[in-house]
Amino acid sequence: MGERVPAERTTMRQVREVLRLRTAGVGLNEIARRVGVAPSTVRLTLKRLASAGLSWPLPAEMTDTALETALFAAAGTKQGHRRHAEPDWAEIHRELKRKHVTMTMLWDEYIERCPEGYRYSRFCELYRGWASRLSVTMRQAHLGGDKLFVDYAGDTVPVIIDRLTGQVRPAQIFVAVMGASNFTYAEASWTQALGDWIGAHTRAFAAIGGVPKLLVPDNTKVAVIKACLYEPQVNRTYAEMAAHYDTAILPARPHRPRDKAKVEVAVLIIERWLLGRLRHRRFYSLAELNTVIGELLRQLNDERRRLGVTRRALFEELDRPNLNSLPAQPYCFAEWRLRRVGVDYHVELEGHFYSVPYRFARSEVEVRLTPRAVEIFLKGERIAAHLRASGNHRHTTVPEHMPSSHRRYADWTVERIRREAASIGPATAALCELILERRPHPEQGFRACLGIVRLVRPFGAHRLEAAATRAIEIGTLTYGSVRSILDNKLDRQAAHRPTANGVPILHPNIRGPRYYH
Repeated sequence: MGERVPAERTTMRQVREVLRLRTAGVGLNEIARRVGVAPSTVRLTLKRLASAGLSWPLPAEMTDTALETALFAAAGTKQGHRRHAEPDWAEIHRELKRKHVTMTMLWDEYIERCPEGYRYSRFCELYRGWASRLSVTMRQAHLGGDKLFVDYAGDTVPVIIDRLTGQVRPAQIFVAVMGASNFTYAEASWTQALGDWIGAHTRAFAAIGGVPKLLVPDNTKVAVIKACLYEPQVNRTYAEMAAHYDTAILPARPHRPRDKAKVEVAVLIIERWLLGRLRHRRFYSLAELNTVIGELLRQLNDERRRLGVTRRALFEELDRPNLNSLPAQPYCFAEWRLRRVGVDYHVELEGHFYSVPYRFARSEVEVRLTPRAVEIFLKGERIAAHLRASGNHRHTTVPEHMPSSHRRYADWTVERIRREAASIGPATAALCELILERRPHPEQGFRACLGIVRLVRPFGAHRLEAAATRAIEIGTLTYGSVRSILDNKLDRQAAHRPTANGVPILHPNIRGPRYYH
């Protein structure tokens, strides 16, 4: 027999989701399906949480490391002749979508009104016969406020983005439909990318005025990283948005179109109701297109009737009472990136570099990007946060992230060097100014001036002033020359000045004019 492969430990993100869903009253098997683990793993996780005395919500300061330590510290029919009065089958159909309403309950109410009415078996048979004549979408039993089906329409709407050249850009149509009432929301966006996908959801929640219990997307790449019948991997940003609105994501099973028949029919209706009416119109902006879509949606939801009632009326009756309330603040779109910290304790993101505490150099981190902020996490714990900057290949560095030696060096600037040199004396200030002026860029003379200013500690201000004066007189404007003057005590000797009468100096080691002609 081969060696047993050790079981992979449940991630802390899954543990948090198990605890949140269990607190919300979700069953064990349903939790296992949503989180993507075995039911036995759910039971074991809940047992560990109970043993650790943990309940939802977890303390805000509890990191993934602390949570892991706490958990694992110890280890269609024929109608026939109708002889009795029949109920309003459309009303029966609507009532069955309410929570806790059963067919037996509705039959009891029917018998109270009509004591000579049909017996229970015949009552159910007649209802099934009535329901079999409805469309597939209407035959599905959806509880009020339970599911919101989301998808993109296959067709696009052309938008003219350049009036002079007539250049056209296709606009994508996002569609969301409530399961019980068929209440429909739609909007146009430029792409089907993650930012537009998340933004469309937040605006759909705002238009609905609440949050359903479940989101049912198709297995599109923007929502599901890896489609799987048993363990679909949901995009992390999408899952974070769902947690913010206290809802859950249940992707449709691969190759199971009936799982999302509701939204497929809604997409078909949108394509016929909206796109068919827009085919002869020209749009010059996304806002103009969305304004027209909003008006057509109002007609679809408020005026068009099905089963003798509008979508809006069904929504108000079935869905709205069962929706979760919206959070105080809408979700702020955030993307997650995996990065490795460089040896200079900075992380590169879209052409800009952000610092982390130097002890995390070379570590693999997760980065959360919002439109205004950058947050860096290590094992679920935030280690740095910055305002987001443009991709200008510059660095954003927090002084507290630097080691003490780097911090002392970073505190020195060209302006500070000028101030320190002036405090030593005029000769030192003049020498540093000459060094800075004679370099193509002042920062090229930065280190030389820094070294000269620091010579005041071992040699004192008086000797440094004398050495600076001598260096200026002999024209050696370097740190090495000043240090040599001080080491050899030449600052105590007068410099040789050129003769005042202009008589040339004759010496065998000096080349004459003939050397150059």
